[in-house]
Amino acid sequence: MFLKGAITALVTPMKDNGDLDFDSLENLINFQIESGISGIVAVGTTGESATIDFKDHMKLIEFFVKISNKRIPIIAGTGANSTEEALTLTKSAESSGADAALLVSPYYNKPPQDGIYEHHMKIADEVNLPQILYNVPSRTASFIESETVSKLAKHKNIIGIKDATGEMENLASLKNLCREEINNNNFSLFSGDDFSSLKFLANGGDGTISVSSNIVPKIISDICKLVKKDYSTAKSLDDSIQELNKYLFIESNPIPVKWALYKMGMIEEGIRLPLVKLNDKFKKPLDACLKNLKLIQ
Repeated sequence: MFLKGAITALVTPMKDNGDLDFDSLENLINFQIESGISGIVAVGTTGESATIDFKDHMKLIEFFVKISNKRIPIIAGTGANSTEEALTLTKSAESSGADAALLVSPYYNKPPQDGIYEHHMKIADEVNLPQILYNVPSRTASFIESETVSKLAKHKNIIGIKDATGEMENLASLKNLCREEINNNNFSLFSGDDFSSLKFLANGGDGTISVSSNIVPKIISDICKLVKKDYSTAKSLDDSIQELNKYLFIESNPIPVKWALYKMGMIEEGIRLPLVKLNDKFKKPLDACLKNLKLIQ
């Protein structure tokens, strides 16, 4: 399985009391597919996986699979800082019909590289589901070194990485070790940083797993399609959403993106503690950005 293009790390819509909002979720999934997105990550970081229990997690994955109806791949967020928990989530995602899994590097407990390697190898050995590594040291305090990635990339079930470092040097190292040294051209390299995704794509990346595409999926999709054949147009599109990228991370993700979708009339304001609704002082600049993009009146 080789994945590429624009993939949305989708929010999980909730009612004001924190209950899951499946009606809004169905609309969001259809909106993404109709806008040309290449895949969706379900219940990842942007989907508030940390505050969703196992039962609801699996209910959500099953719903994503049902509504997408094989129109695009559904990638289940199944990472955890406990290997056994991540293994259980990944097994359940496979049985729920997900097309792949996205596994964040174990967070908080800061395992050494050998621990990160063994964590992912255990899951890949025991679950026959395509798996994407997720390197986001700003959140996990855990960095997956390129040498570790290249060893993991030899496993048939580990098919790519989402690199949220924003560092082109890291991309170059991943390309060298995963593509050239072990000759694995089917290992997908995804940006996980909306600010630098254009540069990532232009320097050999295969796609982006995006937060901003919750709001502007067609633009993100078009950037991915155009970057290698019409860089000038792709750059103009990317320039047009850099302010949006800025304001979608003005507080912890997914607080701003949920506010933006609420203002667009697509979801209610619900979000689960310890996350809270967007601070009032940030609402006006984000609203102005949405107006500039003609996303709200």
